[in-house]
Amino acid sequence: MSVSLKKGQKVNLTKETNSGLNTVLVGLGWDEATHKSGGFLSSLFSSANQSIDCDTSALMLKNGKLCNTQDVIYFGNLSHSTGTVTHLGDNLTGEGTGDDEQIIVNLAQVPQEYDRIVIVVNIYKALDRNQHFGMIRNAFIRIVDSRNNAELCRFNLSDDYTNMTAMIFGELYRSNNEWKFNAIGQGTTDAGLKELLARFHD
Repeated sequence: MSVSLKKGQKVNLTKETNSGLNTVLVGLGWDEATHKSGGFLSSLFSSANQSIDCDTSALMLKNGKLCNTQDVIYFGNLSHSTGTVTHLGDNLTGEGTGDDEQIIVNLAQVPQEYDRIVIVVNIYKALDRNQHFGMIRNAFIRIVDSRNNAELCRFNLSDDYTNMTAMIFGELYRSNNEWKFNAIGQGTTDAGLKELLARFHD
């Protein structure tokens, strides 16, 4: 049974009820908010008719810090050198139901020096296109047990993220040899992935 999380809540993924959990799928989804042509949004945003391209990345941290750019798993680096984190590819529009982008994490094999895997999303060319997360609805992140495709937990983002161009969705983190998930939902005004990564640098 899936646990519905609110912002700031945490859940233990490898507790007794999920004993033997090795690999999880991290699914993220979103829809572009609809607006009437010629309306307020159309007049305010010059690129209102251009699809919003959200890019998901997984940041593998050591002691809470990003130490190497190779520890960033995204559309330009789809698999970590250890093979424990794999991005399944870029979705350019967010159209359709279900997950828009997915990342596979083999929790059991993640090297001990990595204590956190932070899942972030940035809007591609957000500033150039005058786009932000206030123009997105139905955003969520969910964790799925790869053994049986059972959803373990889900976090639906419900805050107003107007003018936010990037998002720290949540994080998988190691605590007392167990893996937990933290629903973060923190919007930022970072212009792109490079600026977003700077928040986690040593």
